[in-house]
Amino acid sequence: MRRLAAIIIATLSASWLTPIHAAPIEIKFSHVVAENTPKGKMAIRFQQLVEQRLAGKVTVRIYPNSQLFTDAKVLQAMQLGDVEMAAPSLSKFQKYTSKLQIFDLPFLFKDIQAVEKFQNSKAGKELLKSLERKMLVGLGYLHNGMKQMSGYQPVRTPADIAGKKYRIMASDVLQAQFEAVNAIPLKKPFSEVFTLLQTRAIDGQENTWSNTYSKKFFEVQPYITATNHGVLDYLVVTSAEFWYGLPQDIRLKLQQALDEAIIYGNQIAAEKSVDDRQKIIDSGKSQVIDISEAERQQWVDAMRPVWKRFENEIGADLIQAAIEANQ
Repeated sequence: MRRLAAIIIATLSASWLTPIHAAPIEIKFSHVVAENTPKGKMAIRFQQLVEQRLAGKVTVRIYPNSQLFTDAKVLQAMQLGDVEMAAPSLSKFQKYTSKLQIFDLPFLFKDIQAVEKFQNSKAGKELLKSLERKMLVGLGYLHNGMKQMSGYQPVRTPADIAGKKYRIMASDVLQAQFEAVNAIPLKKPFSEVFTLLQTRAIDGQENTWSNTYSKKFFEVQPYITATNHGVLDYLVVTSAEFWYGLPQDIRLKLQQALDEAIIYGNQIAAEKSVDDRQKIIDSGKSQVIDISEAERQQWVDAMRPVWKRFENEIGADLIQAAIEANQ
C-alpha cells in the first residue's frame, strides 16, 4: 500500500509540473473469449464510448481470443506494462489475493441475481481493493453466467463423473470442488479446451451457456447438465501505475465509460444465458439435462465441505455476506 501511495503522490505531483500524455493514450485491452460473448461485446462498447468521449486523447485496441495474452499470463504482463487492461475470470487472481476465491465456491450463489447483489454490497466493493498490494486495480465485475457441466455420457449425480477428467481454470477451489466428487481436475488454458474435448484428452468441462455455445463445445460434447453449480464472472483490471498515472479527468471519464459498458455487458450476459442454451438445444448436437431437486442436493452435499476448507483463506464473514445475498 505504501508503494501504491507513493506512485499516486509522485504522479499527481508530476502532473503539476509538466503536461503528461500529450500524445493519445493507448489502452491495449486483452481478453481470451470471442467478440460475440458478453465480455467481447462489453469491450467493444467500452471502445466505442471512449472514442465518442475521449477522441484524440485515448485509443482502445482490443485483442480477443488470447491474441495478445492468455489469462494465465496477462496479469504479469500488466504489471510489466505490456498491457493496460484485461478482464480475466475471477479464478485467475488466486496468486494475487485469496479473497476472490469466494466466487469459485460451489453452490454458494443460487443465481446470477444473488451474485450481483453481493458484488454491489459493501463487502463486494471492498473486494475490488484486495489487489492493490500487488499494484493492480479492480475496476468492476462483469457477468458471464452460471456454470454447467458437459460430458460424453449423461451426468445427473456426482457418481456419474467419478474418475472422469474435467478441465478447470487455475483455481485451488475448483480443484477441490472436483476432487470432492472423486473426479480428476486438470488445469488447462481456455484456448485449449475445444481441442482437448475434440481429441477426448479430457472427459468434460464446466462453463457457461455463452462460452459453451460461442466456443462450440456443444459440438463435441453430447450432454450438458444444467447444474448452475458455480459462477463464471470476470474482473476488469488495470495496473495501479497506469491508472493513477492518468490525468484525473481522463481517469474519471474512462471509469464512467467502463461502468456503462459493464451494465451493457451484463444485459447481454443475461440474454445470452437464455438464448445460447436454446440454440444448443435447437442444434440437436447436445442434449441438455435438467436435474431434479433430489439430484441437485447430492451435488450440494458432496461439494459444500469445500466452503469450510477455504474459510480461513477467504474469510468466514465474507462467505456469510455472500450467503445473505441469496435472501
